[in-house]
Amino acid sequence: MAQDIVTRFAPSPTGFLHIGGARTALFNWLFAKHHGGKMLLRIEDTDRARSTQEAVDALMDGLSWLGLDWDGEPISQFSRVARHEEVVDQMLENGTAYRCYSTPEEVDAMREKARAEGRPPRYDGTWRDKDASEAPEGIDPVIRLKAPQDGETVVDDMVQGRVVIPNKDLDDFVLLRSDGTPTYMLAVVVDDHDMGITHIIRGVDHLTNAARQTLIFDANGWDVPKMAHIPLIHGPDGAKLSKRHGATGAEAYRALGYLPQAMRNYLARLGWSHGDEEIMSLEDMVKWFGMDAVGQSAARFDFKKLENLNGHYMRATDDAELLEHWKVYLAHAGDGAAVLEWMSDAANAQTALTALPGLKERAKTLVELTDSASYLWRQRPLENDEKAIKILTDDARAVLGDLNGVLSGVADWQAEPLEAAVKAYAEDKDVKLGKVAQPLRAALTGRGTSPGIYDVLIALGRDESLARIADQAA
Repeated sequence: MAQDIVTRFAPSPTGFLHIGGARTALFNWLFAKHHGGKMLLRIEDTDRARSTQEAVDALMDGLSWLGLDWDGEPISQFSRVARHEEVVDQMLENGTAYRCYSTPEEVDAMREKARAEGRPPRYDGTWRDKDASEAPEGIDPVIRLKAPQDGETVVDDMVQGRVVIPNKDLDDFVLLRSDGTPTYMLAVVVDDHDMGITHIIRGVDHLTNAARQTLIFDANGWDVPKMAHIPLIHGPDGAKLSKRHGATGAEAYRALGYLPQAMRNYLARLGWSHGDEEIMSLEDMVKWFGMDAVGQSAARFDFKKLENLNGHYMRATDDAELLEHWKVYLAHAGDGAAVLEWMSDAANAQTALTALPGLKERAKTLVELTDSASYLWRQRPLENDEKAIKILTDDARAVLGDLNGVLSGVADWQAEPLEAAVKAYAEDKDVKLGKVAQPLRAALTGRGTSPGIYDVLIALGRDESLARIADQAA
């Protein structure tokens, strides 16, 4: 039944949510939601040197920012080590695993011999059928899977199709190390079984693990979850996405001024499609998502496409909601603290909200929006940029002197009356509107470019606008 579907996202805590991991989490989340199921979160933190609470928090923070929630409490793989050992004890009892006393040096020699003879380098099964009485003293054994030596293991992958691996190519790999710690291969299988995972959706780089993990499921008499190995994400140059392509972590995209809804939409389209749909609401994605439309070839990350999509979401997002996203961005931007403090004043927040309709039309990211909005919190007298300095000639300052009187007489400080007053002045003086609007822009913002001039006047309000004009007037 649909309600029984359970997926999982199982990242290693490396200190941030990698963008490939974010896409994997999204696919798991969408698949679970589409079927009315659950997505669980498991932190694969058995590598104690790398697994800090800060790293775990960073992962959860990235998921939360993207709006990807999980069901129940996150599960720590490390906390389940006793259970992993318990399963291995059962396998030893059942004869599906055995103790191996070969030293690391002996295993290396076996691999070298196999390589020299043109065979795949692997452990040769020396201890597979030996009696425990032959065990040497003073050596802690590893525990290996007693893998089938003939036949084949089949992975019916929902994306990659039917994958067949001859069992002779799968060695008796280690389940438990000599110090008693479980290997990744064992821990993943035990956890997936105990958590009731029905569908494993992960990167295609895990496909090589699928057959070995299937053997562990089989050895314990457990149902094998359905598997879907999704394509990797490549950079624009076709190489696997890495730091040299730019941002690789979700938190970096937040600091670059992207909206979570734009990131979700963009990541969903990396390897999955629904007809020609480019813009998708979260509701649409949940409704349409299925593994049958996931492609096999690697997806290319196109930063320009993401930027354009983000611009669409900036324009489409409600102003009050966009203001909240803006605050989140400022909290994580390197130089956002001062602006965030300015916004903490209710009157200033209202000023920012008033300015948003004009600001968001021209910005593709929250970085651009912040830059365009900087006129709002700049202190008088404004420091003019080069373009503004060139605009503010003696003639322009004389125009500003006139405008100060004209605009002081506008009773209703709204776009239409303000525009009518400026146009009437230009007509009266028989000058082009640009000769009036440009000095006005420079005086109000200290820049040669800005949002629409009437948007600026309204956002700043009567008193601040007239004071700035007076500062620059002749």
